[in-house]
Amino acid sequence: MAEMANPDLDGIDGVRMTWNVWPRTKVEASKCVIPLAACISPIRRHPDIPSLPYAPLRCRTCSAALNAFARVDFTAKIWICPFCYQRNHFPPHYHMISETNLPGELYPQYTTVEYTLPSPASAVASSVFVFVLDTCMIEEELGFAKSALKQAIGLLPENALVGFVSFGTQAHVHELGFSEMSKVYVFRGNKEVTKDQILDQLGLGASSRRAPSSGYPKGMQNGFQSSGVNRFLLPASDCEFALNLLLDELQSDQWPVQPGHRPQRCTGIALSVAAGLLGACLPGTGARIVALVGGPCTEGPGTIVSKDLSDPVRSHKDLDKDAAPYYKKAVKFYDSVAKQLVDQGHVLDLFASALDQVGVAEMKVAVERTGGLVVLSESFGHSVFKDSFKRVFEDGEQSLGLCFNGTLEVNCSKDIKIQGAIGPCSSLEKKGPSVADTVIGEGNTTAWKLCGLDKSTCLTIFFDLSSSGSNAPGAANPQLYLQFLTSYQNPEGQTLLRVTTVTRQWVDTALSSEELVQGFDQETAAVVMARLASLKMETEEGFDATRWLDRNLIRVCSKFGDYRKDDPTSFTLNPYFSLFPQFMFNLRRSQFVQDLNRLCWMWLPLLLIVFFY
Repeated sequence: MAEMANPDLDGIDGVRMTWNVWPRTKVEASKCVIPLAACISPIRRHPDIPSLPYAPLRCRTCSAALNAFARVDFTAKIWICPFCYQRNHFPPHYHMISETNLPGELYPQYTTVEYTLPSPASAVASSVFVFVLDTCMIEEELGFAKSALKQAIGLLPENALVGFVSFGTQAHVHELGFSEMSKVYVFRGNKEVTKDQILDQLGLGASSRRAPSSGYPKGMQNGFQSSGVNRFLLPASDCEFALNLLLDELQSDQWPVQPGHRPQRCTGIALSVAAGLLGACLPGTGARIVALVGGPCTEGPGTIVSKDLSDPVRSHKDLDKDAAPYYKKAVKFYDSVAKQLVDQGHVLDLFASALDQVGVAEMKVAVERTGGLVVLSESFGHSVFKDSFKRVFEDGEQSLGLCFNGTLEVNCSKDIKIQGAIGPCSSLEKKGPSVADTVIGEGNTTAWKLCGLDKSTCLTIFFDLSSSGSNAPGAANPQLYLQFLTSYQNPEGQTLLRVTTVTRQWVDTALSSEELVQGFDQETAAVVMARLASLKMETEEGFDATRWLDRNLIRVCSKFGDYRKDDPTSFTLNPYFSLFPQFMFNLRRSQFVQDLNRLCWMWLPLLLIVFFY
């Protein structure tokens, strides 16, 4: 029991739970106050995770992967799924299996394994970056941004594909594959364009498809896609000189700006065009749009403020009072961009450098859903931007370990339901018997899209119980099982599948709560409560985070504390809960919970994760 209550917090799995033993009924679970949840780092690096050069065996009923907790009949060559108890036959290539000759996934210590899967024939064996550069800046700022781009291109692997879009009053797509002269496709910044219009203007639409010619990347069977890749996306080694020359010649936006007005900046159109370009050339292949923005969008879809400088950029109070005239329309536009990027498996990274606001509140829906990065600084010459931008592309120990186009799927034992997930993900709306009626975050599904993820990515999955009283789980099997399957594309273009299977114990809390208390993880509980409060602040009108945290802390102390009625000095709390009240006390009095700083709240879970993990 001690082993179950105190698991290795930094072990091979990268999974930490609020409760390491679970109550058997929904009623008892609700009395625990802190929800049943797991924080998982899907691709966290660990030296003991084995790499297996083949695909996993999947249960024919629930699709769970073969794992160390499956029961195996070596004589009959059968394995029994611990999730649904389905009997599955081993395929012929497992005929040598025995108690002394086990495949990697059946070793007891390998609760997490990573499979190398065959990549699709159309996959590009490299990472893909489309840089989107704002030119509505003074020469000095633009010079800093161009210098950073040149450095980034030099740090990329030679086979990494690179594309380039610049924008100001208009959006310009640069055809890097046309080496004879600079060739640019121009899009009006004040008029919204559909995806089909973008493709037609770039010569990538159905009416403009070209026959494949020699020199296209291997594996690109479709001439339409190949033509787009060869024209707009080139390996870094092939286009570095041309792109550096292009950047040297690139000037600030030449359209005149009237006195007392802001520059005409069409950020929304530029991002929409970049998304359409990637969707035409590399649908379903991991790629990142890296946007360098130097001010607010004032032109076309995504506008957050008028061009007149007498109109101030919306404030937190304006958003609270619904007095921001452009806000809802801009959010709706970026929501459509986010859906397009999620469908394509692509990421939006935002690097914003300006003394005033640039519209992150409107754009964050596209960044969050795709798992992108956000860096805010006051200048492109500031070390905050330069160091952060460099770290995205450099290799070695300082590398962020950026990966692409991932999915996360969760399997769980009978009577366990999945309420949803909080983190950089988007629901794939995969229904099933494990989907709970109540929703938290991205819910109504057992699978999520992770367009972008790295070695520090952490998601929180919330669980519920469907059982009560007479049909409580644990009678036949005292163990419960959870399995997390994360498929993703690494920077080299390989498709990997990481399978993590964990087990915990059911406990009858109606008889004794001692085992439950010993299985409480205070640090994980603090992160989960912070993320849950953050979600509620963003989605629930008039939510008071301070009161909510206070009420939950009082309920926890009332449930798990020892005291005599009307005698405050008699109160004592179990040592397993000794730090949790301190976490909650400092959380509820921090600046992140104040209404005037509400938009900063979204960064709090990240700070807690960095501290605890």
